[in-house]
Amino acid sequence: MALMGAGEGDQEKVSRESFLVRAVKIALVVTLYWFISITMVFLNKYLLDSPSLKLDAPLFVTFYQCVVTVVLCKGLSLLTHVVPSHILEFPSLRFDLKVLRTVLPLSIVFIGMITFNNLCLKYLGVAFYTVGRCLSTVFNVLLSYIMLKQTTSMYALMSCGVILGGFWLGIDQEGAEGTLSWAGIFFGVLASLCVSLNAIYTKKVLPAVDGSIWRLTFYNNVNACFLFTPLLFIFGEVGTLFTFDKLFAFSFWGMMTLGGIFGFAIGYVTGLQIQFTSPLTHNISGTAKACAQTVLAVMYYHQIKSFLWWTSNLMVLGGSFSYTWVKGLEMKKSQGETNQSQSNGEKNSVGV
Repeated sequence: MALMGAGEGDQEKVSRESFLVRAVKIALVVTLYWFISITMVFLNKYLLDSPSLKLDAPLFVTFYQCVVTVVLCKGLSLLTHVVPSHILEFPSLRFDLKVLRTVLPLSIVFIGMITFNNLCLKYLGVAFYTVGRCLSTVFNVLLSYIMLKQTTSMYALMSCGVILGGFWLGIDQEGAEGTLSWAGIFFGVLASLCVSLNAIYTKKVLPAVDGSIWRLTFYNNVNACFLFTPLLFIFGEVGTLFTFDKLFAFSFWGMMTLGGIFGFAIGYVTGLQIQFTSPLTHNISGTAKACAQTVLAVMYYHQIKSFLWWTSNLMVLGGSFSYTWVKGLEMKKSQGETNQSQSNGEKNSVGV
């Protein structure tokens, strides 16, 4: 009996240690996601609208980040030939024109998403960025019904109502403070629409790249590089670059490259966070991160905001959290019903 008790004690100790190790890993992954995501937003704000940099070329900033992503993807793919798979696991990549054509519709949406995101950030700033592009959840519901004929529960619709209320209250409060940019709001709405379209088209296109998110990232960014090139000339950003006084400054290109690396890294840490937690926990973490990002922005830029301004942010974040929670419960319930029907079918087949 004493031996059994000792064995149970050792087993409990190992279980406690393994739980502690897993908890530490999860905490590190979530912290890494928060750090990269928040740093990327502040870094992009600097590149897009810094008074010290004075570069008015948002398309070029976005284009260069796509170039960095393509180089990093191809570099990691080549590294797999010399680095063992247990150390580095990355899919093989090659330029396939057929796949590039298949991915093209998604790439157009992708360009819209990253461009409008950056333009929204440029005109609205970091503090109001969360509210400015908060309608992606609402567009998810609308587009799922229009394009996929999927209905949404009443609780999820109520959550969308809270988000919309927070969005309008936020616009009202920004206007009252004299800091509202309608251009920023316009780009934020377009960014939200493109985020929703991107999610839908990604599901359709994934089979063309064997279900690999990294292959899709590579082809998406290759297409983006080609599509951005004429836009740089059309919108006169090539001329802007030639007159830019820091064009040959190492610090400028260092910050630009760092922005591209963080843009690439956010895809990796997002997948890592989902892997170590769950899609539901990832969305909740993203909502909490947005809250922390808003507070940090207000403190960093020494801004003073009204009670109703903070209320609008809480409504948006609360509505987003509520929607995520409701959809998580619905998925769990649907999964349970599917498992139950499968087990009933197995029982009936055994009975026959």
